[in-house]
Amino acid sequence: MMPTAKGVAMVVRYAAKTPEQIRSREVEKTSVGAWSTVLVATFETDPAILASVLPRPLEPSATPLAKVTFATVDIPGLTTFGAGSVSVQCSHEGTLGYYCLVMPMSTEQSVIGGRETFGEPKKLGQVAVELNGDSVRGTMARMGVTFAEFAGHTTETLEVPAPQTRTDFYFKALPAPDGKGLDADPSLVYCTREETVRWVKACEGELDLRDSRFDPVADLPVLSLVGVTVGERSAIQRGQIHSKVPAEWIVPFMHQRYDDLSPTAEE
Repeated sequence: MMPTAKGVAMVVRYAAKTPEQIRSREVEKTSVGAWSTVLVATFETDPAILASVLPRPLEPSATPLAKVTFATVDIPGLTTFGAGSVSVQCSHEGTLGYYCLVMPMSTEQSVIGGRETFGEPKKLGQVAVELNGDSVRGTMARMGVTFAEFAGHTTETLEVPAPQTRTDFYFKALPAPDGKGLDADPSLVYCTREETVRWVKACEGELDLRDSRFDPVADLPVLSLVGVTVGERSAIQRGQIHSKVPAEWIVPFMHQRYDDLSPTAEE
């Protein structure tokens, strides 16, 4: 609190926060369990292509699976935003999980938190899930291109699964100020999500991955749809640094996180 010219106390909101305020923010970052409408399409892809997008020390899993997730997230009293991801299944030291190639979010606030805290490859984009009777549609777009879309319909209501925990792998890395490489060895982050499901339905339809110069997920061929579901779920997310990895392992893959502008420069 600081006095004003008239002697009335005021709060300077850009001033340093108290330890209590900092602790409240730290809890908020890891324990907000909002309910989301989520459409997930899992597909089998080419194993060699899947392996080529994985930085060390991640390794392909036994089955070459990838998934596209479209979601609408509702935080009561605060905001509703679109969230999407395209990820490939992999493993690390016996732990099975997913490595995300792109994670578009429709608001700046939803980008910054996960990108800076967990190392998620978030970018501003447009994501939507549309339910109209039995019809289901999910779209994911950036830079004027709808690069992922699922269109179909629900077929049956499935049994609600028990709460489960799933793991995603991220690399927390920052480019060096001089534009050459990274400013330090990045961290391999294990991010766990404790998920609770309200309802879930099976779907049938078509998953279309379209070419995009900035989000080239179309390079992953959809050999067969393994399963598609739509439902409502809540997830509490927590991250932990597993280890440091050499910067030279991650530098060749940094274009996954930051838009590669070289095609524009060539034109």
